[in-house]
Amino acid sequence: MVLLAAAVCTKAGKAIVSRQFVEMTRTRIEGLLAAFPKLMNMGKQHTFVETDSVRYVYQPLEKLYMVLITTKNSNILEDLETLRLFSRVIPEYCRVLEESEISEHCFDLIFAFDEIVALGYRENVNLAQIRTFTEMDSHEEKVFRAVRETQEREAKAEMRRKAKELQQARRDAERSGKKVPAFGGFGSAGMTSVSSGSIITDTIVEPEKPKITPATVRPSGPSKALKLGAKGKEVDNFVDKLKSEGETIMPTSGKRGSDVSKVLPPPVNVESVHLRVEEKISLTCGRDGGLQNMELLGMITLRVTDDKSGRIRLIINNNDNKGLQLQTHPNVDKKLFTADSVIGLKNPEKSFPLNNDVGVLKWRLQSTDESLIPLTINCWPSESGSGCDVNIEYELQEESLELNDVVISIPVPSGVGAPVIGDLDGEYKHDSRRNILEWCLPVIDANNKTGSLEFSIAGQPNDFFPINVSFVSKRNYCDIQVTKVTHVDGDSSIRFSSETSFVVDKYEIL
Repeated sequence: MVLLAAAVCTKAGKAIVSRQFVEMTRTRIEGLLAAFPKLMNMGKQHTFVETDSVRYVYQPLEKLYMVLITTKNSNILEDLETLRLFSRVIPEYCRVLEESEISEHCFDLIFAFDEIVALGYRENVNLAQIRTFTEMDSHEEKVFRAVRETQEREAKAEMRRKAKELQQARRDAERSGKKVPAFGGFGSAGMTSVSSGSIITDTIVEPEKPKITPATVRPSGPSKALKLGAKGKEVDNFVDKLKSEGETIMPTSGKRGSDVSKVLPPPVNVESVHLRVEEKISLTCGRDGGLQNMELLGMITLRVTDDKSGRIRLIINNNDNKGLQLQTHPNVDKKLFTADSVIGLKNPEKSFPLNNDVGVLKWRLQSTDESLIPLTINCWPSESGSGCDVNIEYELQEESLELNDVVISIPVPSGVGAPVIGDLDGEYKHDSRRNILEWCLPVIDANNKTGSLEFSIAGQPNDFFPINVSFVSKRNYCDIQVTKVTHVDGDSSIRFSSETSFVVDKYEIL
């Protein structure tokens, strides 16, 4: 075959990105693409149209077209196979098939197109190889950078340590009445106490932070000069760990975003009586169904900031029918709570502690009943000729909940490139370093209680487990709320504020 050009254009024939594989002027390619939509209005349903000089092989991409322009004597079967590969490459770099997204990633697409076709002829490559070629990852380069950054950190730490030793020696000399050595001068006699290999001036000495107890004086004896090229024991261990982990060796600063626990923002208006209703769930399911274990822990925490509001009682509304185990604080009147669902101190004359978070009621739910699972995840990996087709769907069983910032993390095989995404509700993110596909959904509630994700990638069905889920919610799972706060004397109501959170401790499908 002789492929003249590959282009992504609008339905009106406007070229968004085009790559020519033979010598062709811009006017020529724009004219061919502008004539393309007019040739399709002939009432025929084909994936190609022809003119006297060229053949258009095309595939619709929502509001766009992926078009290959070939010579008329090219092999149409090979053209169609090449077209399918081009169409699979575009979602690799563009999350949505829109003109703005294509324009933003135009150079990534051109580089990928060049891996498919060279001088008008198809290269024998697949999607995973294209991804690898365009990334051009170098394991040796990553190791070198990691080692260099570690050495730089060690050098900075050694520099700070030296500076503190010099400061300490200067203070000791001042206290003992001796002549202060001139650490910062060039050619001064005081430099004999410091190795001639390293000269530290006053400009890099950090001001000492105030300390409660005096620090132990370190001897300022001769020391070896700092060698940036030398590798210590810590560097050797670090490099060995890098090599054992394969490609996941780039150093990171701080924690990964998915490792940091999600916390809901506190309420804006906090009254003198503030209540927190907190729940945390730990759940393990089997991939073929069945709830192995589910444990939910909840607590109501009270904080009083005004001594006038210390002698109070909390009216609890418990509409839960899931079989909770309730437990009150030892200083709370259990009989009053059992009879009237009211939380108050055993001694009504006493007040709740001021400016302290006090847990007044906690509950626990443990079950293996599948109907109690708040969010079910169903994963169906099926082997195909080129790998695995994976279908994942979720369903919100507890429709009273509203789950926010839901992230469903699916492990994927390493070294096979990014997954090819099919149907998708929400958004996705592929972390090639951690080999995880994250399915992100901002909100799951009764209006979108179900959703699905389909993708294809090389691998085996067992490669996609365990699946982990994280979310936060401003509604609690167990229907327990504080409806009213009253004074012990007179039963008059007191204004109070409250916040509710339902978070995940562990949520996995094995």
